[in-house]
Amino acid sequence: MVDRPPRILLADDEQSVQTLLSYPLRKDGYEVVQAADGREALARFSETTFDLVVLDVMMPRMDGLEVCRRLRAKSTVPIIMLTAKAEEIDKVLGLELGADDYITKPFSMREFRSRVKATLRRAGMARDREAPEDEALESGELQIDFAKRSVKVRGDEVQTTYVEFEILAALARNPGRVFTRDMLLTRVWGDSAYRDPRTIDVHIRHLREKLETDAKQPEYLFTVRGVGYRFRDDD
Repeated sequence: MVDRPPRILLADDEQSVQTLLSYPLRKDGYEVVQAADGREALARFSETTFDLVVLDVMMPRMDGLEVCRRLRAKSTVPIIMLTAKAEEIDKVLGLELGADDYITKPFSMREFRSRVKATLRRAGMARDREAPEDEALESGELQIDFAKRSVKVRGDEVQTTYVEFEILAALARNPGRVFTRDMLLTRVWGDSAYRDPRTIDVHIRHLREKLETDAKQPEYLFTVRGVGYRFRDDD
């Protein structure tokens, strides 16, 4: 396997933003491939392998949300969304479509570089991690194979994003233990800096829609009011 620097696809229709973000990324040792709109982003993505995709929500020809949806249908590549809007709907939509993280403009370069570094670190850890002693877990009709990073419920394969799997794994490995939102943010991202704890709520809701027979009456992922979440305890 050829050793190479992490390759990032940066899609934003504003040239000033492209220049502003590309320079520090390249300075940090990353290879950056630029795209000026959504369709170009998809074309660039099909040409080579990427370790991270950064998508602006508002782009011509095809917006970032649609690009995210199409990428997630065929790839588990980490995706960070950039949004200039303060409305929660943009953040929720991005996360629901499978984005791993989002950053609201305007943001500091320090925050941006921190998010990129953390996301790439997480993705590398996921590829490199081996846990033969922790290969599978069964609870009710739910099966989680940690080594293969696969999830089945009622016999059917369930597709989860990187973040969804990490949250599920953290909870399932500790049945009955209550995790606060900040604890889960730290487990997944390495820290909770710059991140809205409500991000966890969106991923939990998405997991429930995938795993539970009735998301309003969960069997696996329980809310502990005023604290956080826990996984069912079969003991």
